[in-house]
Amino acid sequence: MDSLPNFNPFDNLLCILLGISFTVWFTLLLVFIIVPAIFGVSFGIRQLYMKTLLKIFEWATRRIERGAKDKNHPLHKPYSNAIIAKEPTSLEEEIKEIRRSGSNRDLDSASEFEMSDIFYFCRRGVESIMDDEVTKRFSAEELESWNLLTRSNYNFQHISLRLTVLWGLGVVIRYGFLLPLRVTLAFTGVGLLVVLTSIIGFLPNGRTKNFLSEKVHLMCYRICVRALTAIITYHDSENKPKNGGICVANHTSPIDVIILASDGCYAMVGQIHGGLMGVIQKSMVKACPHIWFERSEVKDRHLVAKRLSDHVEDKTKLPILIFPEGTCINNTSVMMFKKGSFEIGSTVYPVAIKYDPRFGDAFWNSSQFGMVSYLLRMMSSWAIVCSVWYLPPMSREEGEDAVQFANRVKAAIARQGGLVDLLWDGGLKRGKVKDTFKEEQQKLYSKMLVGTQEDRSRS
Repeated sequence: MDSLPNFNPFDNLLCILLGISFTVWFTLLLVFIIVPAIFGVSFGIRQLYMKTLLKIFEWATRRIERGAKDKNHPLHKPYSNAIIAKEPTSLEEEIKEIRRSGSNRDLDSASEFEMSDIFYFCRRGVESIMDDEVTKRFSAEELESWNLLTRSNYNFQHISLRLTVLWGLGVVIRYGFLLPLRVTLAFTGVGLLVVLTSIIGFLPNGRTKNFLSEKVHLMCYRICVRALTAIITYHDSENKPKNGGICVANHTSPIDVIILASDGCYAMVGQIHGGLMGVIQKSMVKACPHIWFERSEVKDRHLVAKRLSDHVEDKTKLPILIFPEGTCINNTSVMMFKKGSFEIGSTVYPVAIKYDPRFGDAFWNSSQFGMVSYLLRMMSSWAIVCSVWYLPPMSREEGEDAVQFANRVKAAIARQGGLVDLLWDGGLKRGKVKDTFKEEQQKLYSKMLVGTQEDRSRS
């Protein structure tokens, strides 16, 4: 007689429990996240979560302050040894001051060049090394208090047993619950974006296609925003970019696109990629007229300008979203805007984005982290909290060139976002200082010497 297969009731019970768990998980996902994303509503869960985190951070900070009584404790040491800033003065004034302190001779009788002039350039070089206002814009923003993440400071969690336990509990919550939930949402959002935009691409061009494309993009981006537990506050929505215009914003992270696109639809501009990114780009462009360039076309400024001009001339097309800095900055400053997008002559809609680093550092240091590792860091952070300001539209004034217009827009964004307005090119992140910057200092010094010589000749 053949033996019957062994029947283990525990295996059957395990399958039932897994099925129930999956059903409950998907139901909660659908009710509390996907459906609200479709209709653009919120139950206030993320805001409650943010307030709870703030109270926990405040408690942790008080524990730190109590535990670090020793003045030599690392917590009492500043994060950086910055040089005390002095009032800005001109090259000529500073060199004259050096000459006065190093020589008893009258300045009018001084020679065209003095050895003491070298000290000015040496001092400026040392100041630039000690307090480099460019390089420090490409590292994580410093925090005044600990946010229970070791990536902020590796020593804080070892201050006391209670803080160590709290930090360990945070690790379990972030990696055991939040990360799987966020990864699920991210795949859901991206998957729906690819499938639905591909389907919409088969529809004929017209109002129906544009309407469905807009709704699908908004829904998918809002799901992706929830995958980061992003808590976004939008200000001055009456200034939101309109069709036929160009939206320019400061650039901190690739998620800047998701932050803005979850509140309005834009035409994206970028280089064609391969792999998963290429699949997403191909599906998106079927439903919406995005502007993708081949690698060989990116450096052709005339071709890029023509494609952008043709797009903005059609007032039925979505506004173009551009980040003129060309690279990610750590959200403490705004660096030089490339003039290309300001030469077109279209209305520019400035947008300022400011992240709150207490909940998670949104800055993407591309030289240190790849895209996948960066996204995992974002999804394992507590949350992404930021404010977005829509500034009034701006246009080129009479007699204003593209560079001046770009600087005026940049200054407005920096002022609204509470960021430092820098003239440096963000390309210095990977390149060397251009010779023009060095030549500018040489010209100033030569002009000072020639001017002094001419003054003596007249007298």
